[in-house]
Amino acid sequence: MADRLPPPKFSLGRLSKTVAFWLIVILIPVVFVQLTSQRRGEAPEIAYTDFARELERSNIAAVEIVEGREVTGEFKGPVRIGTRDVVRFRVLLPALASDALVQRLSDQGVRISAKQPRAGLLGVLVQLFPWIVIIGFWIFLFRQMQQGGSRAFSFGKSKAKLLTGDTPKITFADVAGCDEAKVELQEIIEFLKDPQKFTRLGGRLPKGALLVGPPGTGKTLLAKAVAGEAARPFFSMSGSDFVEMFVGVGASRVRDLFEQGKAHAPCIIFIDEIDAVGRHRGAGLGGGHDEREQTLNQLLVEMDGFESNEGVILLAATNRPDVLDPALLRPGRFDRQIVVDSPDVKGREGILRVHTKKIPLAPDVRLDKLSKGTPGMSGADLANLVNEAALLAARRNKMHVDHSDFEEAKDKVMLGVERRSLVISDTERRLVAYHEAGHAVVSLSIPGLDPLHKVTIVPRGRALGLTASLPEEDRHNYTKYWLEGQLAMSFGGRVAEELVFGADKITTGAGNDIERATALARRMVTQFGMSEKIGPIAVGDKEQEIFLGREFSQRREISEKTSETVDEEVKRIIDGAYERARKILSEQRVGLDRLAAALLEFETLEREEILQVVAGKTLPPREVLPPLPGLPAALARVEEKPAGRSVGVPSEAPSPA
Repeated sequence: MADRLPPPKFSLGRLSKTVAFWLIVILIPVVFVQLTSQRRGEAPEIAYTDFARELERSNIAAVEIVEGREVTGEFKGPVRIGTRDVVRFRVLLPALASDALVQRLSDQGVRISAKQPRAGLLGVLVQLFPWIVIIGFWIFLFRQMQQGGSRAFSFGKSKAKLLTGDTPKITFADVAGCDEAKVELQEIIEFLKDPQKFTRLGGRLPKGALLVGPPGTGKTLLAKAVAGEAARPFFSMSGSDFVEMFVGVGASRVRDLFEQGKAHAPCIIFIDEIDAVGRHRGAGLGGGHDEREQTLNQLLVEMDGFESNEGVILLAATNRPDVLDPALLRPGRFDRQIVVDSPDVKGREGILRVHTKKIPLAPDVRLDKLSKGTPGMSGADLANLVNEAALLAARRNKMHVDHSDFEEAKDKVMLGVERRSLVISDTERRLVAYHEAGHAVVSLSIPGLDPLHKVTIVPRGRALGLTASLPEEDRHNYTKYWLEGQLAMSFGGRVAEELVFGADKITTGAGNDIERATALARRMVTQFGMSEKIGPIAVGDKEQEIFLGREFSQRREISEKTSETVDEEVKRIIDGAYERARKILSEQRVGLDRLAAALLEFETLEREEILQVVAGKTLPPREVLPPLPGLPAALARVEEKPAGRSVGVPSEAPSPA
């Protein structure tokens, strides 16, 4: 049984806001009822001529004179005023009540009284109610524009959150896969705990550290671990929280943030996604002078300006260091740039161990083997992988998460979700089978390529079939031989379609294959220097973003002749890869047919099964897994397929960078 959530903590501010809201809700109808009832009880106003006429008729029983100008009273008998008969009346005298009028009323036997009006509490509320509504509306509007400001006009106050002792602590034990980054940050923590250890030799406290790395590698998690390890005040804030719709708010919040930091020094200030305010100044056509630049200027001054902020360490994270302003990156502001890159095989194993601490694992689960099969995955991807495996095991009512759950979760994360309900004909299934078999046979025939992981004709994601390869080890450099083999494998699907069905029956399924192959061949010529005619020369204009302070007009760096030569070399490389794939599949036609037939029968084949099929061996009967609860045991396929689908995708091997 799951633990119940703890009751929310008592908050006086939240209680006061709730009470004020309900008071306003109750007060509005009460005042409305009072106003309507007061209006309902008031005597109708009549003209002075009607009053004088009825006075002559001796039809007035009693009057009350208010401040000598207003007279209210009662008639002895009903009087027709307009469309209704009235008994009570109210009249405004054209002049102050004179002694003659009072004498006339007295002679008629009218009962006379007088009073001085006093504004009661209700009257005051009635008079002030419109102003209260207007002021309350504007206060509400200002609070909505602030999105969480503590007070109605606190635009310039910092929104940084101070981590206290009751916050759940994350330590370096909860972080894996980035040992070098932890060492650098551990040194900063020791600086805060014992600064004299370093300053006695003339060192100074670092001003800041910038965490740089791709999304999902654990930059924010590292910052949380620093907060848990430092045992010092820790302020956290997002870069987007500085900028508001009002001018000067961002700079004011930066000043307030550092004032809070100096008051709690030594402390750490963490700004997540600092590229939101730290972008290159002068961005756009003709430069700029916007609110974001003012915020950045104030941040630069606070980090290393005329006044020093001793004891305040700024920790920031970004996945776009290329767009940051150079003045922000210099030593004295960010003394250290800590790279948090994608983990290697050892780092992935450590991350898996961290995320599987609270998950019951079956004896057949080997995290070292699993880490080797997840190249290129970040820490967030691995956390998602473990979570998906646990959910799959729970849906099948298992007591432990076994190896099959991790493999299925890995395929789901890396290749996409199976779409067995997709409408597809038998003819098209046969075409997809030969397409993916072409990729697989070419891959097996070229030594040195990444080993095949899986071939399937079950639609996954946006593809009707997949041929996935996984490297046995992390690759950081790619040889020319490997790239040429990768190109040949990319064209394996198209060549198989052409050999089996004819040149006039090729499909759009190779569109993505051709696109990726063309891009890779062009990079081989223009960036990697793998063309004899071009040589080791970087060819092409630099791709610069003009809205990041770059130049709008760029000088052309290559001639028309060189451009034509590049196109010729790209076509030569692609034609060579196409002919290489054609030669392999022509020689391995028997293996191609066997593999396509096996795919039509089993739909999905692992590496060992692919090798057996190509070698001419018969596959043993496959164990059928029970369907997931809540899903049909088998999903029927219909004989028609919606238009607009592309058939096949290339191998999932990583593209060289």
